[in-house]
Amino acid sequence: MATGEQEYDLIIVGGGPGGYTAAIRAAQLGMKTACVEKERTLGGVCLNIGCIPSKALLDSTELLLRIQTSAEKLGVNVSGAEGDLPTILRRKERIVTTLTKGIEYLFRKNGVEWLRGSGRLLDPNRIEVQDGDGNARRITAKNVLLATGSVPIPFPGVPFDEQRVLSSTGALSLSAVPNHLMIIGAGPIGLELGSVWLRLGAKVTVLELMPAILPGLDEEVVKTADRILRKQGFDFRTGVRVEGIEKQDNGVVVKVEGSEPLSGDHVLVAIGRRPYTEGLGAAEVGVQFGPKGTIIVDERYYTGVGGVYAIGDAIGGMMLAHKAEEEGVAAVENIAGKVGHVNYNALPGVVYTSPEIASVGKTEGQLRSEGREIRVGRFPFSANSRARTLDETDGFVKVIADAQTDRLLGLHIIGPHASDLIAEAALAMEFEASAEDIGVSVHAHPTLPEVVKEAALNVLGRSINI
Repeated sequence: MATGEQEYDLIIVGGGPGGYTAAIRAAQLGMKTACVEKERTLGGVCLNIGCIPSKALLDSTELLLRIQTSAEKLGVNVSGAEGDLPTILRRKERIVTTLTKGIEYLFRKNGVEWLRGSGRLLDPNRIEVQDGDGNARRITAKNVLLATGSVPIPFPGVPFDEQRVLSSTGALSLSAVPNHLMIIGAGPIGLELGSVWLRLGAKVTVLELMPAILPGLDEEVVKTADRILRKQGFDFRTGVRVEGIEKQDNGVVVKVEGSEPLSGDHVLVAIGRRPYTEGLGAAEVGVQFGPKGTIIVDERYYTGVGGVYAIGDAIGGMMLAHKAEEEGVAAVENIAGKVGHVNYNALPGVVYTSPEIASVGKTEGQLRSEGREIRVGRFPFSANSRARTLDETDGFVKVIADAQTDRLLGLHIIGPHASDLIAEAALAMEFEASAEDIGVSVHAHPTLPEVVKEAALNVLGRSINI
């Protein structure tokens, strides 16, 4: 039954990274703010069943990999090291619980009200929130921000059951290490979750429609990643088309065009994600959608309808938590009359394999296809003293700059701690720095960031250590 309507300055639909960040920023700007979230915890896919739990599993299993491959060389005698899956999974859950409770605390601290339930637009300024028991309440707001995220795309005609046919959610919580895990899609999600189970002892076969793994990344980086990951045990089959998936009592069969069927314990379908807007009522109130189901917005994240704005996966682009966070802040600042903006040219991306892969800006292939005159510098981790002491020497840093102005156009890393090293490059891109700006900046020695410095100097033909 409906209750009386309460009024807010801003209602945010969705409590994921974009939604909860926007809610906190709105409260900081003095808005009376509510966040509608139907799940039992805040944080969205990223915190609960995506970014955070996957990194917990990756970190546990990477430690195991390091012990198995480097401990003896580092002078540490370890024998019989093996993964303890129940303990690894419990650790993952503890981390997720701690962080979701942390968001609840931040809401209380900033005066954001969490409205538990599913939100549906009745008109551009009114939302009905229905809880899990079927009770409904109607609320009004001067502005509404849609931050509903995305969901995994299933293989055509084969829904996820999270038993044999897995999305990333099911692949994070397997109760036993598979004998054979098949993965459809060689993007970041497929390779990260494949890495977890490969390190724990599974055979992992990855099927990719495109000619190479990690479509869209720099070609040199991809070639190096392919070589290293195959050496770790990945069975990559690129340029192949999956024709069907057949569930059986004791496993699953994947049918591949022109090849023998593959049999395994599970198949992880990692072929992408789509915006989640079902039941939102956005189309009914006049919000326009693009051909892939994305909500259409302008540069202010405004839909053009009443006070309705949208951000994150729901509007497309790179489906990254930090993109949604920055868009959430920018949208709220625009609502508040400030100038909110996201520089998409300086938006970094990371693949948490071992070694990690990170990039910001354009690839060499993209720039050459545009006819840009560029200069490229490279520097290997094998020539870096800190990488040597860590026994992590695979990979390199690649810097791409404009041939005339030396302005940084792209920076790509495959190597240890790439996810941390890319921050310097993102900052440089944000400030429109040159390769020389990075190269002449003092970097502490001995450190991994010196590889970034040397690669930047290499653009100018001035590397010292190669």
